[in-house]
Formats: sequence, C-alpha cells, structure tokens
Amino acid sequence: MRNRKIYYFAVILSVLMFALSSCGKRVLPKGGDMDSMLNEKQRDSLRFAREHHYSENYNFVVSADSLFLLKQLPEEVVVGMPTDTLQLSKGDHVVVAEIHMVPNDEIDSIWVQVAHDQFTFGWIHESELLPAVVPDDPISQFISIFSDIHYTIFIVVIILIAAAYIVRTILRRNDKIVHFNDIASFYPTLLTLIVATSASFYASIQNFAPDTWRGFYFHPTLNPFVVEPVLAIFLVSVWAMLIVGLASVDVVRHRLPFGEAVLYLCGLAAVCAADYIIFSVTTLWYVGYFLLAAYIVFALWRYYRHSRAFYVCGNCGQPMHSKGRCSACGAINE
Repeated sequence: MRNRKIYYFAVILSVLMFALSSCGKRVLPKGGDMDSMLNEKQRDSLRFAREHHYSENYNFVVSADSLFLLKQLPEEVVVGMPTDTLQLSKGDHVVVAEIHMVPNDEIDSIWVQVAHDQFTFGWIHESELLPAVVPDDPISQFISIFSDIHYTIFIVVIILIAAAYIVRTILRRNDKIVHFNDIASFYPTLLTLIVATSASFYASIQNFAPDTWRGFYFHPTLNPFVVEPVLAIFLVSVWAMLIVGLASVDVVRHRLPFGEAVLYLCGLAAVCAADYIIFSVTTLWYVGYFLLAAYIVFALWRYYRHSRAFYVCGNCGQPMHSKGRCSACGAINE
C-alpha cells in the first residue's frame, strides 16, 4: 500500500511539473536589449508586423474576381515608366514575398510583392491588395464573409423572414417555443441570452477596439488562453454558446416528442439568429446596449414567471409548471 501511494504521488507530481513547465513563457530581452540585437531592417519588419498584423511569408487567398500585379519595381511605376501586369484569379493562393516603402508615392507608400508560384509574382499597393484577399485561414474567411456588406444584408433579410415565419407558425399551432410557451428548462433561455450578449460584445469590440479585432482577423484562434482579455471573453462566450446549445438539444430531445422537438429547435434557432442580427447591428449605433438590458429582463421574467418548473409529476417524474394533468403521461397531480 505504501509503495502504491508513493507511485501515485510520483505520477501526480510528474504531471503537475509537466503542466507548469508547459505553461511557461520564454523570457525575451526588454527594451533596449532587444533593439540592440536587431538591425534597422529587422526593427522595421517587427514594427510593420505589429501595426499591420501581417508580414513576409504571410499567406492570403484572392477573394476578388481578379487581382492585377505589376511586374516592374514600384520605383519604376512611380516615375511613370512603361509597366506590364499579370492577373490572378479568385481562389488563387499567394504569399507575401517582400514589403517595400516608396515615400514619394502619392497613392500609397506601401508596396507589397506577392507570389502565386515561382514564376508568378508581382507588386501591388497594400490599399489595393487587402480588400481583394483574405487570410488563408477558415476562421478568417468566415469572418470575411459575414463582414461583407452585401452578404450581410442578404443574410439579415433571409434570417428575419425565416425567423418571423417559423415563430408565427409555432405560435398559431400553440406549440412550445422559447420565451412564449417554453419548456421547463433554463437552457434554451440561457442560450438566447448568450447569443444576444455575444453579438453585442462582438459589435463593441469593433466599436472600441477595432485594431484588436483586426489582429484577431489576421491571426485567428479558438483558444481563449492565448489572446488578449477582451478577445478571451468573446471566445469563452462562443464556447459557452456551443456547450449550452448541445445541452439545449439534449433537454428538448428528452422533454418533447420527436416532431415537436424538431419544431421547437427550429424556433429556438430562429430566435437566436434574430438575436444575433438585431444586437450585432444595433450595438454599432449604441442602441443595442439598452435593447440588450431590456431583453435580458424580459427573457428572465418570462422564464421565471411562466416556464419555470415548480413541481414534478409523481407518476413519470416530468417537470411541471403547475399542478394538474401531466403533459407527458396524463396523470393527475394534486
């Protein structure tokens, strides 16, 4: 027994030591010590990467229908020498090969050389490049799609129409739906509140910390422990949305028959989609904060006043809002 305790203690100690050592950060020289180790070009590259969030060897995907690159050097273009161009198509992968500053360029002093392959490369203004490409990362591409104004308008219209139709259908049939004729579980209400709060927080980041969001766009991650606190809170809310969403599906699956459960989940998805659209858009004009406070009060009041289960069926154990006939087994509870 003593040997077993020693063995368990050694295993636990080893795991703790490994975990603590893996969480450590490499200590870098500070201030002047770091600068003294770098030459002027390296300092400029680091400064550019901090301010623009990308640097050499960064990968993009062409999102515009076409992208034209100049074969000549930027200085030749600025002084008006004859130029030749090459064309890239939508979906082409490119990598940043070089970044060059041309101070006397009146249009844009930053020129970027990108390469599609070893035979296809050329120069372009940064102001022309960035709107025509997206980072080569699925999270960044997802953000780009939902940031496009044309896609956003189309999605808003479709979601609001679908949400209104689904909610109207459910209400007319007097079926279960979150906030109005809810089941005896707090998970669906909690999910809608998380979605609404996350949407408002997302818009707040764009309002008050646009550079932080820009950095996240160029270097996305789903790990909340490796980003700034404001982004960590947003990522935690995204994970909470996923976890509570799965819990809601599981609860609905056990509380309602299959057909009613599917209809309830469709209504829940419609309400969440409408919450996302409404609060992410209205918060950009600061109205969303007042709407969010009112929505939280409304959602909690509706749940605790009309949906919270105070009783349990003595026959089948189904939660009940009030005494009487059980909706699951039909037993009378007095």
